[in-house]
Amino acid sequence: MKAAVIESVGRAVVAEVPDPTPGPREVVVEVAACGLCGTDLHILQGEFAPKLPIVPGHEFAGEVVGVGTQVTEVAVGDRVAVDPSLYCYECRYCRTGHNNLCARWAAIGVTTAGGAAQYAVAPVANCVKLPEHVRTQDAALVEPLSCAVRGYDVLRSRLGAHVLIYGSGTMGLMMLELAKRTGAASVDVVDVNPARLETARRLGVSSSAANADELERPQGWDVVVDATGNAAAIQDGLERVAKAGTFLQFGVADYATRVTIDPYRIYNQEITITGSMAVLHSFERAAELFANGVLDPEIFISDRIPLDRYPEALSQFAAGVGRKIVVVP
Repeated sequence: MKAAVIESVGRAVVAEVPDPTPGPREVVVEVAACGLCGTDLHILQGEFAPKLPIVPGHEFAGEVVGVGTQVTEVAVGDRVAVDPSLYCYECRYCRTGHNNLCARWAAIGVTTAGGAAQYAVAPVANCVKLPEHVRTQDAALVEPLSCAVRGYDVLRSRLGAHVLIYGSGTMGLMMLELAKRTGAASVDVVDVNPARLETARRLGVSSSAANADELERPQGWDVVVDATGNAAAIQDGLERVAKAGTFLQFGVADYATRVTIDPYRIYNQEITITGSMAVLHSFERAAELFANGVLDPEIFISDRIPLDRYPEALSQFAAGVGRKIVVVP
């Protein structure tokens, strides 16, 4: 079969690889679409994936075309979105309900072959059936939405909160949509990319700007979310949190990224700084939200690029051009 392969640091190609074979409790999915994510760029930089080469792609959906000998939950022909998370269920973190922090954490498309291919293997437990009205080629959005849902689980946001989001790429826009639906009094967005900021305005923001200084909230925001992973944005966001407010590190920063915190201010103003890592008990809820129209795929997906052009799609994504880019086998 044909698949994208990150061969070595900085090098991605499209190549022929062996067709996958399912284990007893696994299925083979014919991929309809696979989204690109910042994690893919980290893998390209030599981060996250334990070894290269790897077939990337952890945001994907498709049709079941093969099932293992012990699979009864789905059948050939079912359309599914796939949760890429792979846990050991034995370590301290799994046993205390923090599976996303698993000591043996793994993921389809990160540590094992993923969905940037014609076919992918997944545990049947990771497959969520799609209702008839959901287009399979749109359902690659379910995985990133599940990360955003996890982010809001961490926030435990109160009704009437004033929210500031840094970044209006896919994840920032998803956080925007969830903020609107969880009772925020206002949602402001900061981004230096004018095209992406225009999409945030299209979805409906209270205000938007290239710099938070342009926004009128001198007392700060109850909730500040970084969806960029950029050091300058993170540093600025930490200074914008109101008293008793919360800063959520949601964007994935490079390993070497460093910022400065003010311990006295954190103590004196009771500021919470927290993070949200991937998916945790949120994939099924994200699939339901998606089926109920929480996101408009025509707005969120800006480009559908053939798998043959995966390296080009990755370069476009790295350049910040477009919103969600999906590759189509």
